[in-house]
Amino acid sequence: MSSTCKSKLSTRKQVSKGAGNRALEMANEVNIDEISRQEESLRTRRSSLGKVRYIDSFHLEAGKVSNINSHVGKDGWIRTLHLAFQSIGIVYGDMGTSPLYVYAGTFPDGITVDDDLYGVLSLIIYTLLLLSLLKYVFIVLWANDNGDGGTFALYSLISRYAKVSLIPNQQAEDAMVSNYKLQTPSTRMRRAQWMKQKLEGSVRVQVALFVITILATSMVIGDGVLTPCISVLSAVSGIKEKATSLTEGKIVIISIVILLLLFAIQRLGTDKVGYSFAPIIFIWFLLIGGIGIYNLFKYDVGVLRAFNPKYIVDYFKRNGKQGWISLGGVILCITGTEAMFADLGHFNIRAIQISFSFLLLPSVSLAYIGQAAYLTKYPANVGDTFYKSIPGPLFWPTFIVAVAASIIASQAMISGAFAIIWQSQSLGCFPRVKVMHTSAKYEGQVYIPEINFVLAVACVIVTAVFRTTVRIGNAYGIAVVFVMTITTFMVTLIMLLIWQTSIWWITLFVVVFGGVELVYLSSVLYKFVQGGYLPLAFAFILMMMMGIWHYVHVKKYKFELHNIVSSDYIRELAQKQTLRRIPGIGLLYSELVQGVPPIFSHFTEKIPSIHSVVVIVSIKQLPIPHVEIAERYLFRQVEPSDFRLYRCVVRYGYIDALEEPKAFERSLIQQLKNYIEEENILRKSDAPRQSEVQLEELNDNTKPRSGSSTVHIEETLEQNILSNETHSSERISIEKSHKIEEEKQIIEKELEKGVVYLVGEADVMAKQDSSILKKIIVNYIYNFMRRNSRQGDRVLMIPRDKLLKVGMTYEI
Repeated sequence: MSSTCKSKLSTRKQVSKGAGNRALEMANEVNIDEISRQEESLRTRRSSLGKVRYIDSFHLEAGKVSNINSHVGKDGWIRTLHLAFQSIGIVYGDMGTSPLYVYAGTFPDGITVDDDLYGVLSLIIYTLLLLSLLKYVFIVLWANDNGDGGTFALYSLISRYAKVSLIPNQQAEDAMVSNYKLQTPSTRMRRAQWMKQKLEGSVRVQVALFVITILATSMVIGDGVLTPCISVLSAVSGIKEKATSLTEGKIVIISIVILLLLFAIQRLGTDKVGYSFAPIIFIWFLLIGGIGIYNLFKYDVGVLRAFNPKYIVDYFKRNGKQGWISLGGVILCITGTEAMFADLGHFNIRAIQISFSFLLLPSVSLAYIGQAAYLTKYPANVGDTFYKSIPGPLFWPTFIVAVAASIIASQAMISGAFAIIWQSQSLGCFPRVKVMHTSAKYEGQVYIPEINFVLAVACVIVTAVFRTTVRIGNAYGIAVVFVMTITTFMVTLIMLLIWQTSIWWITLFVVVFGGVELVYLSSVLYKFVQGGYLPLAFAFILMMMMGIWHYVHVKKYKFELHNIVSSDYIRELAQKQTLRRIPGIGLLYSELVQGVPPIFSHFTEKIPSIHSVVVIVSIKQLPIPHVEIAERYLFRQVEPSDFRLYRCVVRYGYIDALEEPKAFERSLIQQLKNYIEEENILRKSDAPRQSEVQLEELNDNTKPRSGSSTVHIEETLEQNILSNETHSSERISIEKSHKIEEEKQIIEKELEKGVVYLVGEADVMAKQDSSILKKIIVNYIYNFMRRNSRQGDRVLMIPRDKLLKVGMTYEI
């Protein structure tokens, strides 16, 4: 803002204050209490309006909460240590159970040279230190989205700095949400500006970024199948040490029974999961760490020489191609690392860093070191190293805890798959499914019955067909490395665009971490035909579903955007004598956030009647995890004002849950009454203001804007606040206050007469001149998914006795 603008704003605030005082003096003669209340409300609103830079009816609600801070790094040390202990049970189950099967996966044909053991141990140690500790714990965790992690968090963070979303529903008001506010890339950094323009100016780049995002999420969902299989099967296999009569087939059956029980209890939810699971995993870490120390001193302390990275070089020189192939087993030592980032929203950065650095890393490192020491004496036992290296008296306690830990590891990944699908659905990337929130305390704890059934069936099939942890490990490795590589790519974009890190540090990050991960990726892809195809097959199916659903979703939105109802139609409709006004309030649902959707005219043509008060409700997910309640509702009145037609955008974060219908109704109507009061106070007359019309045009414009046009928008809206705030400081007349109360009373009376939900069911068909591929995708695949998914009214939890549906066909 220029110094001239600042001066004008300062002068204007003084004028506003003086005008407000004069209004109060004149109001002393009549209705002093009412006028004082409204003046106080106006002053409260004005304090927040000064922060949002420009004024508009939608902005009144957008600017209410101006200083809501993220929890990341803000907790005290006692709270952080408490969270660190809780994170043990949620985050580290998968990585903590890796010692059950890493050596078996790395040496499927046995150990032929003793020094190979030192080389593999050195690889394990430095993979843990480099990728898990250095990359994730100390770098990637900071690339969070207001405290939430995961691939969607990275994508949403990028989409707030650059307009990469394929759905053209961006609004100027979105940037005012407190959790949305971020430091804008400096114009002095040419690299950041160049990157921003490239992302915003290329649809191909935006599509590529979206595809990469859903690829990573599809891989993580696939982990929800592979983790239970390999964890439970590897844990149960240990029983062969004491029950030698059990065949491989019987062990597979026992594993399947445990898996079915695991999925059967998912509907009970995972409330208090941190308290329940943390002690078990904590005991598990103490056991494997203690056993590792015991084996180290009993068998061969000399394995500590593996800390010398020279053994890695010698290992590859000696084994060549076979050494490279064995990396597919080594990478299993960091399975679950991505969970540290994905589950960040439940904890904070310091809590994850403490629990990883002081508990997980030492424990699993000692476990691998102890197993290596044991294998120096008994290399033939590499296929079942973990259980054979356990001291006799500790076998059964360790076996019981191992099975429990494997179930916990599976539980974490299954819950993570539910949460990812929920986020995908909220962003228009997945067919509608039933989402049940199982915890009022832990955000993101959800249960999806349909997905639970599919995962259960897939786990049973994978366990029955693959039968061994080695073959499942081949598949598991691909999923792990793919997600890690994509995370490296997206964090690099954040470094370039948002952090504006030195190009030398960015180059070092890409070369070191990206280079290592590409080597691992090439190794796991080599085992494609030996089971590696499984996660890619899962990912392909999920990507097809998510991609097709999102493609048609975007097309539907653009169709509605290009067929919005004109203001002339609304004025003519308001003057029609044949249009009957029904008592009550009608809530018309639409995904469109700009203008009046075409379904409205379809309603009035098919049913020539309309409720006394109509609110067009648009449920919108912002690319942030949370939207505060006070910032959730944005209103605008559609002229003419006596027609009582309102538009309302209800904004949620991608992990926010929808309210129950009654709570939603109460909240929406209360916010509507607040809006009526504020709008009547702030405008001089009932005529629509020029700033609203200008902002409406800006919001309805779907073309990408360059940085210069954004500056022009801000300058235009800045001029509007200069002219409109003067109106807000003028004296409030008695007639105006009476009108406010009258309008609010009308809303209250209509609310007592009932609320009806109006939902348009749009059938989507490809145009006649569309290609055959498009017709197959839209007319058959998409419509098949839509028919077999939950309908919109069920997702929105609309009561059946208050629902009115009208069908409409869109040709896209």
